[in-house]
Amino acid sequence: MSGPAPGPRGTGSAVTRSTLRQQIADALRDEVLAGRLLPGQEFTVKEIADQYGVSATPVREALVDLSAQGLLDSDQHKGFRVHRFSVGDYRAMVESRSLVIDGVIRHAERRGRTRVRPKAAVSVRRRAEEAARAGRCGELDIHIGYDLRFWHELGSIVANAYIAGFLHQLRVQTWVFAVPHLRTDPDRREWLWHGHEELVDAVTLGDLAAARAVLGAYNNRALAWADRLER
Repeated sequence: MSGPAPGPRGTGSAVTRSTLRQQIADALRDEVLAGRLLPGQEFTVKEIADQYGVSATPVREALVDLSAQGLLDSDQHKGFRVHRFSVGDYRAMVESRSLVIDGVIRHAERRGRTRVRPKAAVSVRRRAEEAARAGRCGELDIHIGYDLRFWHELGSIVANAYIAGFLHQLRVQTWVFAVPHLRTDPDRREWLWHGHEELVDAVTLGDLAAARAVLGAYNNRALAWADRLER
């Protein structure tokens, strides 16, 4: 990654730096999700700046952003380290997203907006098919990428931007916790959820009872996996 080209005015330079800041944050988040940055691993602003060949300022801003998202811990003297989530944290994340999604469904029922237009769900369905296929095959990296896109797009359709953003952040955190465990698990295909297509069908048809059933099975599977880790 090369450093930002200077803009013709201060505003252009600020926009470029902001874009670079986001690119670095995205790249580092992908490193964590890929298991190349492990929980507890430490690094400094200078190390990341040297790695990407950029100045320290956008790197520091990106690391602060990831800290605010709960993915990194900052230490005034040592720099930053990847946050280490516990099984208890994971359980709380699953329960939190379950409560929020149930609220979204109840809100849709009250407003009588239970059906999503098929055209709006076309892209989500493609993500669902790819995520489910990768899950059945145990292809972890591919599954994570499509799973995150699937939930982000579905959330953008059925919820407001604030709720969709919160749920996306929760989902990234659950994957950050899960990745190190799943990479060493020979039975991970058994635990990777692949009910994405069923959920799209239920949402497209406006069948909220079916959607609740799919989501209930999804969350129960996640909690059963947490039980397995504790054992």
